[in-house]
Amino acid sequence: MAVSTATGSGPVRKRVVILGGGFGGVNAVTALGKLPVDVTLVDRRNYYLFQPLLYQVALAVLSPADIAQPIRTLVRDHPNVDVLMDEAVGIDLAQQRVHLKTGVQLEYDYLILATGSTHSYFGRDDWAVLAPGLKTVEDATEIRRRVLLAFELAERQMMETGTHPALNFVIIGGGPTGVELAGAISDIARLYMARDFRHIDPSMAQVLILEGGPNILAAYPEDLQQKALQQLAELNVKVRTGAHVSDVQPGYVMVGSERIDAVVTLWAAGVQASPLGKMLGVEIDKRGAVFVDGHLNPPGHPEIFICGDLAHFEQDGKQVPGVAQPAMQMGRYAAKRIGRLVAAGLGSDGSGKDEQFRYFDKGDMATIGRKAAVAKIEWPFKAHWSGFPAWMTWLVVHIFFLIGFRNRLSVFRQWAWTYLTFSDGARLITGSQELPGWNSQEDLVGATTKPLDMNSPKT
Repeated sequence: MAVSTATGSGPVRKRVVILGGGFGGVNAVTALGKLPVDVTLVDRRNYYLFQPLLYQVALAVLSPADIAQPIRTLVRDHPNVDVLMDEAVGIDLAQQRVHLKTGVQLEYDYLILATGSTHSYFGRDDWAVLAPGLKTVEDATEIRRRVLLAFELAERQMMETGTHPALNFVIIGGGPTGVELAGAISDIARLYMARDFRHIDPSMAQVLILEGGPNILAAYPEDLQQKALQQLAELNVKVRTGAHVSDVQPGYVMVGSERIDAVVTLWAAGVQASPLGKMLGVEIDKRGAVFVDGHLNPPGHPEIFICGDLAHFEQDGKQVPGVAQPAMQMGRYAAKRIGRLVAAGLGSDGSGKDEQFRYFDKGDMATIGRKAAVAKIEWPFKAHWSGFPAWMTWLVVHIFFLIGFRNRLSVFRQWAWTYLTFSDGARLITGSQELPGWNSQEDLVGATTKPLDMNSPKT
């Protein structure tokens, strides 16, 4: 069944379909809501998620509602915007229709693809069950379950047998997500749970980052990489670079022929673009991202705009990174250009409609732990900060970009409470009480109650 997305009476207005309610999609839809077009936004979920703070949900600092907002709430003041909770499964370029999972077909004059990215296990998708990544609320709550359950099982086994497996947490990947997860695990073990257990010492937990490349935070300048290593060392987080994981099994990870025991293994090593990019039948890169021109259009399709992680856009000889800021700017640009094209079609001169997209880099930040972070600042001045100044900057920026006053107030209140009282407010274990690999760790308890062997090469 084909459905026209036009609403109301009078002259037929251009129809815009947006796939994806993340940074790119939400910024596009809020801008298009002010223009004389009819818009339909399609997403598998009914909420917009502020992904940069997702790791704080995974490590029990914040609850999911603190970093999410219903999409309908964001667009309720724009009567020309419809929201569908559905999933795109195909795109008919010739007929200009989007095929949805429910069987509905949406016609469009302009299409914005902003469906983001997902995990990449480099051909070993079987590892996903054993080493969850962090992209969704479901991922975050699963990581929270596993991390907290490891301490609970250790406490129970200590009471029952007088011993327990070593609390070794292994994170595969040393990018921003891996560093943030490692620091947060160390923080909750050393600071927030230290007095909550009677029979185990959570501060004895060992956190290890395995990075296949020569450096962690590879996209950051060398001085900030070194600052990050220093701050991780202060948190008792170990880092091994040049460590290529060859296998992931319940209770352990293999680096070449070396076995590293782990009660919890987490994945932060790679991402791949949404599969929708492949449906266009145009050129894509090795991650599945679509090559686009200066207007964010794939070759031969000026009516289609690709935003965020799904876009392979190069500027000044370098690919623009797939992070929040470019996605937001791309979404706003796509909306602005559509507005200019529509104006030109209605008889306006469409002034400036050929202006190409240019990413304005304001900098990058990664938090490492309590009062620990690194920041590469490009605007309003250039600076490289680390430690407390970088952490405070990170905190202010992330609160500012949270959509909705309620979310900002809630996050600030929760952070202040956590900072002052050393108490996490969302330490809930939901779902299964089984932890992959725990039984195998019990079998090796005599060998694994000692700390991880860190005599292997590391930085």
